[in-house]
Amino acid sequence: QVQLVESGGGLVQPGGSLRLSCAASGDYLDSYSIGWFRQAPGKEREGASCISKSAASINYADSVKGRFTISRDNAKNMVYLQMNSLKPEDTAVYYCATARIPYGCALDWGRYGYWGQGTQVTVSS
Repeated sequence: QVQLVESGGGLVQPGGSLRLSCAASGDYLDSYSIGWFRQAPGKEREGASCISKSAASINYADSVKGRFTISRDNAKNMVYLQMNSLKPEDTAVYYCATARIPYGCALDWGRYGYWGQGTQVTVSS
C-alpha cells in the first residue's frame, strides 16, 4: 500500500509560483504513473498533469499547459509540480495519486488508486 503526502500549497498572488511536492512511502514510486489532480469548490475533480513511470511520457491539461511542469525523482520517491504564472482559476485542493499504467500516463482520475490528502492552493490578490 502506498501512502502519499502532498505539501507546498499556500496563498499566492496572481502571476506567482508554487512548487508542490508529493512524498511517497510504503512502496517504490517507480512502479507507478503519477498524476496531479485538483478540485475547486463546487467543481468536479480534474487532472492537471501526469507522468509515466520512467518520466518518458508527460501530459498536461490544456488549462495548465505552458505554466505547470511535472517531474519525479524515483530515487527520492518524490514527485513535484512546479506551477508558474498562477491564475485565480488555479485555486483548488491539489492531490497526487498513483496508477499502475504499463506505458504512458492518463489524466483520468478513475484510473488512480492511491491518493494523498491534498494541499490547498489559493491564488488571490
